[in-house]
Amino acid sequence: MAQVVKSPAAHDVVIIGSGAGGGTVTKVLADLGVSVLLLEAGPMLNPADLKEHMWPYDVPHRGVGPKGEGYFGRSPFTYGATYGGAQIEGEPYTVAPGSDFSWFRSRILGGRTNHYGRVTLRFADYDFKPKSRDGLGVDWPISYEDIAPYYDKAENFIGVTGTREGIRSAPDGIFNPPAPLRAHDVLVQRACAKLGIRAVPARQAVTTVARNGRPPCHYCGQCGRGCKTASNYASSYVQIFPAIQTGRVQVVTNAMARELMTDEAGKVVAISYIDKTTGSEKQVRCRTVVLAASACESARLLLNSKSSRHPQGLANSSGKVGRYLMDTVGYSAGAFIPALSGMPRYNSDGYGSHLYVPWWLWDKKDLGFPRGYHIEVGGGYGMPGIGSFTGIVNRTEGYGVAIKQAIRDEYGASVGLSGRGEMIPNEQCSCEIDPEVKDRWGIPVLRFHWAWSDHELNQVRHMQATFHDILETMGAKVAAPTDVGGRPPISRGGAIIHEVGTIRMGDDRESSVLNKYCQAHDVKNLFVADAAPFVGNPDKNPTHTIVALAWRTAEYLAEEMRKGNV
Repeated sequence: MAQVVKSPAAHDVVIIGSGAGGGTVTKVLADLGVSVLLLEAGPMLNPADLKEHMWPYDVPHRGVGPKGEGYFGRSPFTYGATYGGAQIEGEPYTVAPGSDFSWFRSRILGGRTNHYGRVTLRFADYDFKPKSRDGLGVDWPISYEDIAPYYDKAENFIGVTGTREGIRSAPDGIFNPPAPLRAHDVLVQRACAKLGIRAVPARQAVTTVARNGRPPCHYCGQCGRGCKTASNYASSYVQIFPAIQTGRVQVVTNAMARELMTDEAGKVVAISYIDKTTGSEKQVRCRTVVLAASACESARLLLNSKSSRHPQGLANSSGKVGRYLMDTVGYSAGAFIPALSGMPRYNSDGYGSHLYVPWWLWDKKDLGFPRGYHIEVGGGYGMPGIGSFTGIVNRTEGYGVAIKQAIRDEYGASVGLSGRGEMIPNEQCSCEIDPEVKDRWGIPVLRFHWAWSDHELNQVRHMQATFHDILETMGAKVAAPTDVGGRPPISRGGAIIHEVGTIRMGDDRESSVLNKYCQAHDVKNLFVADAAPFVGNPDKNPTHTIVALAWRTAEYLAEEMRKGNV
């Protein structure tokens, strides 16, 4: 353990990580008058660098290949090798033999919120008490009633599209008016209705009305490449930049956290980090620390923070740090829909999905799997994505008028369905410190263990059958779903980029790491505000709950600081 360097003052709160959780805590604390130092492992985001209004002809090679990969959603601060991706030069991770896991990271202020899909769903009431419902997993130490006020605050501040539908599996919220459905959305909705399935307007973290100085979405359809108008949600330009304007936030970029250092009483007193621009090690002292580096990075930092007082890593007397890692169950299918072929062209841009299908069998049993999934819908006349222009061109053969007509007939006539389902936590899925491998900064890296259970595999088989029925009802010709090597085509672990768990909350110190306010049982001035505290991983994308939990944690922390308890 490194020695704490004495400095003249300690920061009230040091937050490590600037994604959905870190950005939320930064904004809430700053608004409550608390001074914050925010550490980010990547560079500062410059909104002027966002490329959502560029056309392919504005980019070398029309956005194809390494010279132009800044166009199709792969700009350097999002998917490029410089700042993000499953492999980052000098920052490796390892996967244990027999496991298959892909870890996507984004090194930039705001992290993955700059380019994620922005699907914004509340957990249902029953999602917080899964064990009480079916005997699997663990109940959360909080209920829907505890978190609902913070969903409200997040929706009021961020702006979320949707309509009130009264569906238990998809609780209603405070919604902006949604964008109209497009032709492919209407056909999917009609097909679902014939099958007794309800499809509703999508719930996206996009404001369609003016809000807090942010203009409404102008439907450019390029949310994955950032938003210069800040009409969609990213923690960088929606939370952190306004928080900086309060004068109570200091941001240190290119700061790779290495270790949390404690005093004799076991409290965190400083953070050691590597200045990536110089390679030198630096320290900042703190009164309180909030980890928000992402579920796996936060676990890595705790496991690397060993001392004689914390031999298993900081806050890990339970031995549960790094355990119960989860990701969303993913499966996708698409097909050519004859009814969409030859339609008059229209602008199908928008803010991503305009339609989604909530889990419609939440009250059914004997399905062959215990938990549910929702369906996201894709289609239209986009450049990338399902039925994309570039994809059609690449696979269509011929010359002259014939090839042009073939491309015209297929372009915009495909529909894609993506299932996003719940994973049951299991003992086989975890991350730990690799005993040998270190990153370029000399920090030990994570090693992943991963295994899907029959619960998830059977869920994907249900997705296959459902998607087959929906697409055929729309008039598509779809091959009957089959297993490959005895397994359905389930996503890789980590591939959906919804990793949660690893530092879970709970009332029992022996089986959890954090209390119901995401405060460490072992270290009272240590809080976690990303997806690591999640006890389960329902069929809802996690970002909305990360923001709501982080908001709740920040308010609790501010009050505990006021009382002198931390």
